[in-house]
Formats: sequence, C-alpha cells, structure tokens
Amino acid sequence: MTASDFAARLRRRERLIGYWSVLDSPVSTEWLAHVGYDYLALDMQHGLIGYSGMVAGLTAIDAAHGPVGLIRVEANNPTPIGRALDAGAAGIIVPLVNTADEAADAVNAATYPPAGIRSYGPMRSQLRIGPVPAIADADTVVLAMIETPQGLANVESICATPGLAGVYVGPSDLRLAVGGAHPQDPAVDDEFEAALVRVRDAAAAAGVAAGIHTPDGATAARRLGEGFTFASIASDLTHLKQAAAAHLKAATGG
Repeated sequence: MTASDFAARLRRRERLIGYWSVLDSPVSTEWLAHVGYDYLALDMQHGLIGYSGMVAGLTAIDAAHGPVGLIRVEANNPTPIGRALDAGAAGIIVPLVNTADEAADAVNAATYPPAGIRSYGPMRSQLRIGPVPAIADADTVVLAMIETPQGLANVESICATPGLAGVYVGPSDLRLAVGGAHPQDPAVDDEFEAALVRVRDAAAAAGVAAGIHTPDGATAARRLGEGFTFASIASDLTHLKQAAAAHLKAATGG
C-alpha cells in the first residue's frame, strides 16, 4: 500500500489494522511487515528505538511493499515530527494532545509552508512521499492521541482541527485519566467505556478517523465493531514474551 492509498483510506474512515513495535530490531520489523497488516507503528515515545533504529525500521517496512510505517513521536514538537517524516514515515501519532491548539501545532509541524512550518529536507521520504510539498502534505497523516483528562474534555474541538486526519486512544493513560488507580483498573470500566464512546462519536461527527491501541486481535475486532475505524495490536515485545512463555508451559506440562 502506498502512503497516498493509506492516507485516503484512513481519511475515508475505512477499517485499518496495524501492529505496534517497540523493539529496535529491523529484521524482526521486516518479518512483521510481511504478515499483512495495513501499517506498522514504531514507538519513539516509550519504545526502545533510537533515531538510526527508526530509519532502519522504516526501511524494513518499506522493503516489504505492504504496510506503511507510522511513528509515534516523542513529543508534540517540530523537531521529532520533522525528523520522523523526513525519515520516511507515512504519518505521525502525537502523544498527550490536550487542546485544539496543540492539535493544530502538530498539524503545522507536519505541513509545509504556507500552511505549516515543516522545513524542507525530506531525505529518504522523497522516495515514496512527495517530494512536491503539496503532494507530501496530502499523503501524510497526523493523528492526535486522546489520553489525558484535558484531551478528553476537548476531544470534540480537537477532532475538528483543520488538517488533522484522526485521533488515537492511548487506553492505559485514558483509564488513568478517568480515575483509574492503574492502567487496567476495573473499578473505572464504566467511565472508561463512556470515554471511548465520546471519542469515537466526536471523530464521527468531525468526519475523521478514530483509532485505539488494543492488547490482542480479539479486542481489536471488538473495538472496530463498536465504531473505531482503525486499531493497533499489542507489541512485538509483548508477543515475544507471550509466545516464549506458552512454549515453555507446553514443554514442561505446566
């Protein structure tokens, strides 16, 4: 899938399923890119990936000629946003967006003048995205994470931000945001589910994509059935441990 195709499908609110990577391991990323996901997201905020690992990971994803590579950037700042896009990301996931103004800042950082402030230096991204600025802008998606109390309170205005392709729920932080004592606290299940409804309804009203991180494929299918338009599944590190533990249990009869 090309970046242009991905951007168009995401903006049309078509169903997309992705996978999450936190490991600085381009070979395993390349293998994952052949599985059949629509996108692979490399996590630069909480993942174990440095700049060279990000470039290598995006190169590995591109080599599969299947999914596109997205980057969750470290912060809502023009420098990491520009570096991720110059390295070849088809889009960015921006954490901790609290207001429409902050969402607009993210869009501006990812957009070339005169609409935005992105500096021109696409490096390897010009092989697949652009390199004409207007085309690059059209083929690049910006997603704002909804994961804080303020972000949830302002989700309707965030979704209405011009140029924003969609919003993305960080469920661990959002559960804390609605009063959870820890990221899996069942005591706030009702508040959490209500928050999810508010996010996806706000996205639908604004005509933008609504995404969510999920721990497994079954949960992803459920969230997509509820009205989210794209979902990411687990992470390579999580599945590495789960698979190893399952095989050990089978081998030992435990």
